[in-house]
Amino acid sequence: MSFNGEQNIAEEPRIIVNTSPDLMSAYIRLRNLSDGYSFTKDELLDELRIRGVSYGLKDEVIESLVISPVYDSNILVAEGLPAVNGVNGKVNFEFDISVHDAPAILEEEKVNYKELNLIKNVNAQTVLCTLVPPVQGEDGLNVKGDKIKAIHGKPAVLPRGKNVRPSEDGQSLVALIDGQVDYQNDNTVNVFSTYEVKDDVDNSVGNINFIGNVTVRGNVLAGFSIEAGGNVEVWGVVEAANITAKGKIILRKGVSGLGKGTLTSESDIVAKYIENSIVSAKGDISAEAIMHSTVKCGGSVKLSGRKGLLVGGSTRVGREVAAKVIGSPMAINTEIEAGLDPAVRERYRVVKEEISQIEIDIKKADQAVTLLKKLEQAAPLSDEKKEILVKSTRTKIFFASRLRELEDEKNSLDEKLQENFPSKIKASDYIYPGTKVSIGSTMMYVKEVLQNCTLYREGADIKVGPGERY
Repeated sequence: MSFNGEQNIAEEPRIIVNTSPDLMSAYIRLRNLSDGYSFTKDELLDELRIRGVSYGLKDEVIESLVISPVYDSNILVAEGLPAVNGVNGKVNFEFDISVHDAPAILEEEKVNYKELNLIKNVNAQTVLCTLVPPVQGEDGLNVKGDKIKAIHGKPAVLPRGKNVRPSEDGQSLVALIDGQVDYQNDNTVNVFSTYEVKDDVDNSVGNINFIGNVTVRGNVLAGFSIEAGGNVEVWGVVEAANITAKGKIILRKGVSGLGKGTLTSESDIVAKYIENSIVSAKGDISAEAIMHSTVKCGGSVKLSGRKGLLVGGSTRVGREVAAKVIGSPMAINTEIEAGLDPAVRERYRVVKEEISQIEIDIKKADQAVTLLKKLEQAAPLSDEKKEILVKSTRTKIFFASRLRELEDEKNSLDEKLQENFPSKIKASDYIYPGTKVSIGSTMMYVKEVLQNCTLYREGADIKVGPGERY
């Protein structure tokens, strides 16, 4: 009986080796079989080798287990070498690419609209940016000695736009002409030359359509238009004119649009005042006063200076509105929507209208195909009707394909419209009754004067919180 017991003890494993799922750690577990058995270092090492563990052995830990065994616990005895991933290369800009879209605020809350500092001038051959090379990764090893491949850094790409060229070694971007350097939203660096009008934009100048920047030293009279591939800067007053810019629109005075004038920018708009105008910017809009205008803004609307006023009309922003005074003591209707990009909302409306029209067109094409096929069953079609049948069939196939594309886009836009952005409406002085506020899908009418407050969305409600000086 004693012999059988000794035989069973001998058959049970005394040393158990375990590895982690990623093979980056190995453990020894010693069994205490109460027979006074002593372990040797060679036994432990042999068991590790049998299990394939060969890298990252901790000799001191193994020797300690031989001298002072620890039973029935997993003891870490080997560790792999983790792979070190590389670092992607990057572009170092030699000019400031940050957006300084707000005019300087001087003492006594005056705004200096002459020092906007939005244009960055460079000379030909100026180095605009350089590439920082990527850092390669370092491979690792697991406890079985197998290589763990690192992810190597990817090289950056020069943000090449208009009127620039790579240097001879391909590591820098250099200006080709004298002009104004601009970092665009599509991650390109451009140098724009400038078209300058010394006086007013009137009959002696005509409409302007220019690839670069446009500077007008005088006024822009009613009925004229400016289209620019860069920035537009006007020193005088803009009347009921139309200004469109790929870059910024900078009005050192302002615009009185008489309900017809438009400002459209794919970047930011800065003006002293905006009155009775239709304004759209993908970026931010900064002014001292916006009055009775239709405003669409992908970023934020900021009203500062002496007035800091937003009154009348409708203002739709993707982010927030910050002003001193919103509305009027006369309870003038003033609508503000925040939290939804107006461009997304507008595209959603256009897509829905196109879907409706295509569905009508598909129905008409389908009716034509059905009718012609019935006629074909009764008698052979004339060549003219055969051609109509072929065209109607192709039209139906084309519209069906286009409809699928539009429905996919509509679903994508639906998701964007459901997103909640951390939008706020801020007024450091007053928000007057007559103001309608929407944040996301939540709406509130201001029924009493609110002072120095912040409106924000919380759940299904718009809350009134403490304000901040602006």
